[in-house]
Amino acid sequence: NRQIPSQRMFGRIHQRLRDTGSLSKQCHLSGRPRSVSTPRAEEILALVEQNPGTSVRRISAEVGISGPLVWRILHEQLLYPYHVQRVQALNPINDHQARLVFCRWFLRHDAEDPRFLANILFTDEAGFTRNGVFNFHNTHIWADENPHALIESGHQARFSLNIWMGIVGDRFLGPVVLPNRLTGAAYLNFLQNTLYEFLEDIPLNQRQQMWFQHDGAPAHFSMAVREHLHQTFPHRWVGRAGPVLWPPRSPDLNPLDFFVWGYLKTLVYGTPVNSLEELQLRINQKCQEIQTKEGVFERVRISLRRRCRACLEMDGGHFEHLL
Repeated sequence: NRQIPSQRMFGRIHQRLRDTGSLSKQCHLSGRPRSVSTPRAEEILALVEQNPGTSVRRISAEVGISGPLVWRILHEQLLYPYHVQRVQALNPINDHQARLVFCRWFLRHDAEDPRFLANILFTDEAGFTRNGVFNFHNTHIWADENPHALIESGHQARFSLNIWMGIVGDRFLGPVVLPNRLTGAAYLNFLQNTLYEFLEDIPLNQRQQMWFQHDGAPAHFSMAVREHLHQTFPHRWVGRAGPVLWPPRSPDLNPLDFFVWGYLKTLVYGTPVNSLEELQLRINQKCQEIQTKEGVFERVRISLRRRCRACLEMDGGHFEHLL
């Protein structure tokens, strides 16, 4: 009545034989870590030095030893894999200086008035589609056997929303659905009507000190929009051709970009979205969910201060790798 060994057991024994040259389990003793003695170690290190972006699988195939043994050699040499960060491309002629000017302006006012940052209305628009974003690299399903899970994409029936949101103090303004192709006239109508209604819910003393921020998108730059902002926020708005210039190509300095959109889309696309109505409902629900998290807005303000200081340290260049 002996139990027949499973196929997995034979697989583990075969892997152990390849890695250690022995069928018996290795006893790991305490003390100094064992070193890997292999004539291929120098060859592996040379491959990594030649191409730091190579993979363990590629090294294993090229050298002819198992992946786990390659890992051991690399770790003993204190080598570890690090992800590459994707950042917004900057124009080296003008962008660095513009970012320095903004960060110095912001940090100076923030030091003079502890409530200054909480009185800035940061705004932005982002697109939400049916497919959304899905991180296959960090998505796993734990099971004793492969469930062969599938995620559908490339649907024939497509839909999308252009969502506007704002952050001021400890609250969100929005989300608001704007036309997918936003024009200056449509944006002006939004500022004069929808945004005006949002501002009515903010205490008068805060509105009188509030700064408005938006980026340099074409719809934001129309003459009518700029005239409206001059009247509504006299000398207190940040943007293209505004009293304070917003540095172009700087999503890393806008809380909507570096915090809200990524976090919100992770929540919205946790399960497939099947209709435009479902997408809009889910965006509204997840915004409420984020807003109720204790201390979330204070952490965003702390992050923005740290980002501005890091931007100065990098002389206006990329800084997110320092955070």
